Amino acid sequence: MTAPATPSRAQRNRSRAVRAGLLLVMCVAALAAVEGVARHLGGRSLTARLIPPLRYERVRLCGAAASGTVLDAGGGWLNEGKRTEILICSRWNGSAWERPADITIRNAKLRGAIRITGMGRNGQGAAVRASSRTEGHTARAQAAAPTRVTISNVWIEADGRIPIYLAPGVTHVTVEACVITGRSRSVAFYFDAESGRNTLRGNTFAARVAREAVAVDGSAGNRIVGNVFTSMPLGGIYLYRNCGEGGTVRHQTPNGNILADNRFMTRGLARCAYGIWLGSRNGRRAYCGCDAGYPFGSSLDNRDFADDNIVTNNMFTPMTPRALRDDGSHNRIVL
Repeated sequence: MTAPATPSRAQRNRSRAVRAGLLLVMCVAALAAVEGVARHLGGRSLTARLIPPLRYERVRLCGAAASGTVLDAGGGWLNEGKRTEILICSRWNGSAWERPADITIRNAKLRGAIRITGMGRNGQGAAVRASSRTEGHTARAQAAAPTRVTISNVWIEADGRIPIYLAPGVTHVTVEACVITGRSRSVAFYFDAESGRNTLRGNTFAARVAREAVAVDGSAGNRIVGNVFTSMPLGGIYLYRNCGEGGTVRHQTPNGNILADNRFMTRGLARCAYGIWLGSRNGRRAYCGCDAGYPFGSSLDNRDFADDNIVTNNMFTPMTPRALRDDGSHNRIVL
């Protein structure tokens, strides 16, 4: 009897390649299914969050000495198109915070992100947390943070980091006529706790993000007007208060904001997502108790209190029952 033929090396390699290809297809299909569930039921993108951390060069504009700086690229690339974070920050001199003011970034393209920080890089910074445990925190945070910054006619290609981030206490920032593209592991624009009186006007949001496009987290008195949201499958503008994260007490509520004349492209909006959501959390986070023990702010009550905001003349294309959700009080809404 003749022995069965032994497969050649080429045949074995082809067989391995076929199996590997089938495994890859199965993995991609499984990831797509999980991503779909995450988007429609959880309001988050898993694949966007998997963007690996990348190395950034940093341009620092810090302390009072940076006041009055103007970065005008005449329509060209900032930092020769290298992946860059522009950091506008206050500086502790041993006894007080020295903050920059009247900084302008305009007529430029940026591959990276812009971050404006005062006491801390985010709401969980050590100095922010320490200040939050006594009353008067909002005023202290705002006095310590940069103010009067203008970002105008800047095209930003994000690559993982939040394209524009206003950290706790930042005030009187104007972002206008900008285009936000690329990818973010979080949102496209973040107003952090205790910030306020900032303006987001006439911008286009087209970045792929892992959650809503614009987060208003315990930030008050802002104007978000005349912007276009071309891609927002996980939501447009959400107002909330990030109670307790990192042990920091959030004092200010997302109140007194104006959302007007914005245009939202709602095609593909996930089932649990909204174009505008006033009060999107209201204590629905595991870390809300991490700031317990103080008789004020989010330590006293985890709710968002997204109240007394004005929402008017916004356009949703196509119109959907999930254009707007109001979980606050005394908001003036005119669709």
